Amino acid sequence: MRARDLVVEYQSVSVDSDALEAARLMAEHKLPALLVLDERGEPKAILPASQMVKALVPAYVVEDPTLAAVVDEQHADRLCQALAGLRVGDCLSSTAPAPPIADPDDTALEVAALMARVRSPLVAVATKDKDGTHLLGVVTASHLLHELLGKAGVTGEPTA
Repeated sequence: MRARDLVVEYQSVSVDSDALEAARLMAEHKLPALLVLDERGEPKAILPASQMVKALVPAYVVEDPTLAAVVDEQHADRLCQALAGLRVGDCLSSTAPAPPIADPDDTALEVAALMARVRSPLVAVATKDKDGTHLLGVVTASHLLHELLGKAGVTGEPTA
């Protein structure tokens, strides 16, 4: 099984996309992360849902978590307003690494190793040539597990 065979349709956003809309997309589809594309449509970063949540939390609460206990519910309910007017690019960490990219001919094990090495819930699958990177799609950790378990003959309901 090759990376091209593992590709699934997956939501992506651009660095210029509205951050609040991106958060809604994550919430609506229960996505662990979004693939962020640059201005040319090439993979730029992975935006984990945890990073989006961090963008909602005031910096002083991140620095001193005990302050979270004194924020009233009415104020907490307005946390999402912190995303108003922001772009997805504003929510990316300044140290966000480039997204992991697999070649379409990579094996499932190569994709799994890449995913494990960079601890990413998804890997972009793309071809690269002199004109740039051409995205074919994404391999998610959950889909990769599903395929690997199926190939290994592991079936049935989980016991735990």
